[in-house]
Amino acid sequence: MTAPGSSLRKPTPAEVAAAAGRTIPDLFGPGLKVLFSGINPSLYSAATGHHFARPGNRFWPSLHGGGFTDRVLHPSEQHLLPGLGLGITNVVARATARADELTADELVAGGKLLTDFVRRTKPRFLAVLGVTAYRAAFDRRKARIGPQPDTIADVPVWVLPNPSGLNAHFQLPDLAAEFAALREAVER
Repeated sequence: MTAPGSSLRKPTPAEVAAAAGRTIPDLFGPGLKVLFSGINPSLYSAATGHHFARPGNRFWPSLHGGGFTDRVLHPSEQHLLPGLGLGITNVVARATARADELTADELVAGGKLLTDFVRRTKPRFLAVLGVTAYRAAFDRRKARIGPQPDTIADVPVWVLPNPSGLNAHFQLPDLAAEFAALREAVER
C-alpha cells in the first residue's frame, strides 16, 4: 500500500539530480512516542518524497529489527508510522547528495528549528540519527551513541547511529541493537 500521491517507481538519475535542495514534509501526529530526526534528506529521498528511501539506507530494517514495527516497511509506507506513535523529521531540511555537504551554520540553525519542532510536537523521546550531526547542531562535542544526559525542549534525547549505507562503522545487527535499546527505554 502506498501513501496518496506516492509512487513505487524508481526515480531516474535526472530526477534524483534535480532533487538537490528540495525538502520532504515532516511526518508526525499526536501522541508521538519517538520523533526520529535524520541529518537531512538524500537526493533519492527528495526525488521520491519518502524519508530514508535511498536503496542501501538501513533505517527501515533497523526500525523493524529494533522492534518498532512488525515487518520491514517500505519507505512508501511511512504514512503508517504516526499510527505507531513514531514520526520523522530532519535536522536540516534541504536535500543533498551527502550529509557532509551541509555547513556548520546550517546544522546549528537546523538544531534551533528542531528544538522548536520538538517543543510543538512534544514526543516522549527525540532520536537523532547521527552523532556527528547531533554534536554540531547542539554543540555537544562529547556526545556518544545512546541516551544523552540533557534534554531538548524538556524531551529526552537518544542518539542513534546514522543508518546510511555510507556509515560503515555500524552493520545492520548493530543498528538494530541500538534501535532496540531505545525501544526498551520507550516501553519503560
